[in-house]
Amino acid sequence: MQRRTLAASLLVALAAWSLPAAAQQQIVIKFSHVVARNTPKGEAAERFAQLAAAKTGGRVKVEVYPNSQLYKDKEEMEALQLGAVQMLAPSLAKFGPLGVKEFEVFDLPYLFDSYDQLHRVTNGPIGKDLLKRLEPKGIVGLAYWDNGFKDFSANKPLKTPADFKGLKMRIQSSKVLDSEMRALGANPQVIAFSEVYQALQTGVVDGTENPPSNFYTQKMHEVQKFVTQSGHGYLGYAVIVNKKFWEGLPADIRAQLEDAMVQATRYADAVAQKENNDAMEAVKKSGKTQVVALSPAEKAELKRVLLAVHKEQESRVGAELIKAIYKETGFNPAKP
Repeated sequence: MQRRTLAASLLVALAAWSLPAAAQQQIVIKFSHVVARNTPKGEAAERFAQLAAAKTGGRVKVEVYPNSQLYKDKEEMEALQLGAVQMLAPSLAKFGPLGVKEFEVFDLPYLFDSYDQLHRVTNGPIGKDLLKRLEPKGIVGLAYWDNGFKDFSANKPLKTPADFKGLKMRIQSSKVLDSEMRALGANPQVIAFSEVYQALQTGVVDGTENPPSNFYTQKMHEVQKFVTQSGHGYLGYAVIVNKKFWEGLPADIRAQLEDAMVQATRYADAVAQKENNDAMEAVKKSGKTQVVALSPAEKAELKRVLLAVHKEQESRVGAELIKAIYKETGFNPAKP
């Protein structure tokens, strides 16, 4: 999306802001995201829209635009800051290019062994502090939504670090994910999510990493022969809103939307694990992709190699932040 289009959208948004929010018949929130409607994030966005309408008595209408209908990965953050959209739920890897690189701590491989460990961080002081770091960028962080734990895929079985050598692997724009792939001997390639299927289909990249729900709903199982149940990394989202827009809302509307977000977040986290389990079963039933299970020894070897990324990325995401997460979760990097 070219900047002139964003600028035009900004003029429309500013025109709306020129009237007191309370005087408008209905407050419209454009909620843009890049995944399919039938994914954990897609379903949670729809649930938030329903809750927002119900709790505000129809004073707020949330318009959800899935599947990069409005903006691709690299465009949506700028669109939010300009006010062309009011709400996003980008993956946590997206905040590094914005200058809040601490969020890339969530990209560290094998940092969390369970959702319980993860939620001790996202629902606790560490998660809240990270969201506050977005405010100088004109962004208010409202919540974290789970997608799930990622698996590797390619057109060959990926069971040992040697299997990755020389493969072109698609990643999100994250220095930590770049380091992860290089630790395995692969060549990381940053590609927008909406373009991954075609990149896999045409051989621009050899493989990628995704939670099963993204892998299946984007039909990547049609162009990848193998998916390895590695569970090596977390993919989650931060639900964010334009700060100027949010602070311009009437206090009662804000409170009602915050309540709607709390309920939508509970729904998002509950549905994420089920959606991913169902998606993996659908991949198996499709017969198009072979699902590779790792032996304990194979997983331990992958984990041993990838844990080196934690130390390597201390200077980027913060050694103290990593240690704080270790303490919160009870993680011991010396015992892979």
